Amino acid sequence: MKPADTRIAPDSKVKLSKWDADDDAIIGKDKSDAHQRLDEYRERLDTLQELLFAEGRHKLLVVLQAMDTAGKDSTIRHVFQGVDPLGVSVACFKAPTAAELAHDYLWRVHPHVPGAGEIAIFNRSHYEDVLITRVNGWIDAAECKRRYRQINDFEKMLAETGTTILKFYLHISRNEQKKRLEERRDTPEKQWKFQPGDLAVRAQWDDYMEAYEAALSATSTTHAPWHVIPANSKLARNLMISQLLIETLENLKMRYPEAVEGVTDTVIV
Repeated sequence: MKPADTRIAPDSKVKLSKWDADDDAIIGKDKSDAHQRLDEYRERLDTLQELLFAEGRHKLLVVLQAMDTAGKDSTIRHVFQGVDPLGVSVACFKAPTAAELAHDYLWRVHPHVPGAGEIAIFNRSHYEDVLITRVNGWIDAAECKRRYRQINDFEKMLAETGTTILKFYLHISRNEQKKRLEERRDTPEKQWKFQPGDLAVRAQWDDYMEAYEAALSATSTTHAPWHVIPANSKLARNLMISQLLIETLENLKMRYPEAVEGVTDTVIV
């Protein structure tokens, strides 16, 4: 699969079983070459992030959603490894607090969207409010449908005010998740990540797939597209997301600001 093939067209009916979570063709025949390409992508992304910050016009919002162990944290760590942390923020949306529950579900999200010249990464996001809530029956079908519309309107408002939005669903198979959970359980340095609740969510796998399919179908738009990223291979996942980020930033046609008048004639003593 090529990065361009990951995009979900608006009004598409998504069936995740038709997407191959094992697809690692992007790696090619030589893994060492693929790792070198990833290093080059990091350097390019660092340059583009600096340009984004310097120009101070555009904003980039990156949304990461996935089942447990699909690699949201790892994606952030490896793809954004070389960028300047001053221009990048990461927000993680877990169970809402009492104060957050007293407001509408998007209230806690808006303060974390990027400002001019910034990249904001959502490690989980406002989509939790149409996923976990749907699977557990905390909202009914009518409320879920309303939230799809509200989310689309929210993202359209962000897009119309200068935010470029990229949404990535990291697609792993149930068997791959089993392997990764077992690795967490059996590796002392990773056992802190293992929570009994992970198994309860895993038992709801089919319900979550249905919820994701509905959400991806309803909310992949021209202004905020979803990309389904095969994620059984961590290297393939990182390469694909890096390529899409670079392509998106390059398409903004950014330029460094003009120098202050007379700067080249300034004498520095």
